[in-house]
Amino acid sequence: MPGYGNSPPAETVATAEGRVAFLDHVLQELGMRRPVLVSPSMSGRFALPFLLARGERLAGFVPVAPVGTKDYAAEQYRRVQTPTLILYGDRDTSLGPQALQSLQHLPGHRVAVVPNAGHACYRDKPEDFHRALLAFLRQLE
Repeated sequence: MPGYGNSPPAETVATAEGRVAFLDHVLQELGMRRPVLVSPSMSGRFALPFLLARGERLAGFVPVAPVGTKDYAAEQYRRVQTPTLILYGDRDTSLGPQALQSLQHLPGHRVAVVPNAGHACYRDKPEDFHRALLAFLRQLE
């Protein structure tokens, strides 16, 4: 992600609007029409504003204990119509429950808690993570 890790800072993603435009551009360049956006941790800074601004472009949304959920009001989440699977590990005592508190305002959401997994539940328990993800994806078909 621009501005994270070893990538150089990027002015274009300094604002939520810039991050929406960036992600929109990436999806267009990849030719993706109505993808399911899986958003773990730091990617929430890109995925959440995109969901709120352009959620109709997504077939589904899978936040995995993303950061930034408290930046938006319950009313903003209530306007989103994108099917959502809120996923986190039961040993994630910080971001997982915090994200759930905000994201539970999304209409039509489902919650899956990965047992014996921490914040990176997809690494701790990949089989359980993928089982929950695949069940959600099948429900979208």
